[in-house]
Amino acid sequence: MDMNWSPEDIAFRDEVRAFLDEKLTPDLRAAGTLRTSVYADHEASMKWQAILHERGWAAPAWPVEYGGCDWTLTQHYIFSRESILAGAPALSPMGIRMVSHAIMAFGTQEQKDFFLPGILDGSVFFCQGYSEPEAGSDLASLSMAAVDDGDDLVVTGSKIWTTHAAEANWIFCLVRTSRQDKKQKGITFLLIDMTSPGIEVQPLVFASGEQVQAQVFFDGVRVPKKNVLGKIDDGWTVAKYLLVFERGGGAAAPALQVMAENLGRDAATVTGPDGRPLSEDPAFAHKLNDIQVRAKILEVLEYRALAAMSAGKDPGSIASMLKILGTELSQEITTLALEAAGPHGRVFQPHATRPGGPIFQYTPPTDGYVSGADWQAVAPLHYFNDRAGSIYAGSNEIQRNILAKAALGL
Repeated sequence: MDMNWSPEDIAFRDEVRAFLDEKLTPDLRAAGTLRTSVYADHEASMKWQAILHERGWAAPAWPVEYGGCDWTLTQHYIFSRESILAGAPALSPMGIRMVSHAIMAFGTQEQKDFFLPGILDGSVFFCQGYSEPEAGSDLASLSMAAVDDGDDLVVTGSKIWTTHAAEANWIFCLVRTSRQDKKQKGITFLLIDMTSPGIEVQPLVFASGEQVQAQVFFDGVRVPKKNVLGKIDDGWTVAKYLLVFERGGGAAAPALQVMAENLGRDAATVTGPDGRPLSEDPAFAHKLNDIQVRAKILEVLEYRALAAMSAGKDPGSIASMLKILGTELSQEITTLALEAAGPHGRVFQPHATRPGGPIFQYTPPTDGYVSGADWQAVAPLHYFNDRAGSIYAGSNEIQRNILAKAALGL
């Protein structure tokens, strides 16, 4: 693989940098830089999406006919890396990166015409209804029922760990429409209007005080059958297709490389055990170098997966491998960042990311005091939130089982 950038790539990089310099306001940069999870502040994220949409860059990985960009793999990488370096807020992945691809592949023309433009401009904002209290990593064990009633399906049950449920106006759900010989059968992929009567959202509070996720209750919610994506009882096929994009459809390596670079810069500002900068401590430097090398390896593997997808091929089980490598490497980086933060990393101070206002029965100091630098204050919040990385989108144990079966034939 030729990793040298062409003159055209360098010109594109400069174009992206100029755009980011012009459009990224200080509040947007703060929302991107100080976030403590994979999700940016919702308001900032939607504001940034509107700016990108105006430029035609909201969903560059989409096919051009649906509003995507005719970029090379290198240009996708450049855009992702430059956006992260500049501190741009992350866009919510549920619509743009996930369900949109399922709609393109399995949706009717009516569904494509309604949902895809709305996802691009932000007027249609999806959350994901997969996990249930009794069905998380073993997703096929879900039991939320959808009963046939004429032109509608009547849905009753609940979904949990639903990110952005409080902000979303649509939810894509897996529901049980029948019970057959295999639990993967009899599942239907359903698009539900969150304003429908009978839906209740109860927020779940993170250890950091954020309320990004929720449990969603459905009590006799009527959903038109025209909102079924794919076929009734064959939703597992749609879900498997979508999971490829959830687990490996994006590029995690640029973000991890930037995290590692920032950690090295921050470690140079604090003192190590021998009185020198922590970045010069041999034990710390060894761990940091290991992380940086693995992030570069992940980048090459992601290029391979993106190349396969660009050629119209199904990357298959490589999505599981990328999900494992990316989430576990992120956890190691946040662990090392917590070590570098030292005593300041042992203080609970969520107001460092959202100044002003009470959070989670927590009253911040009236003078806004933060112990240590911003990165030290954020380190423990990011560490705790990142523990979920090896669970969401299918636990890493499940991903290893998939690899064992698909790649090794075990």
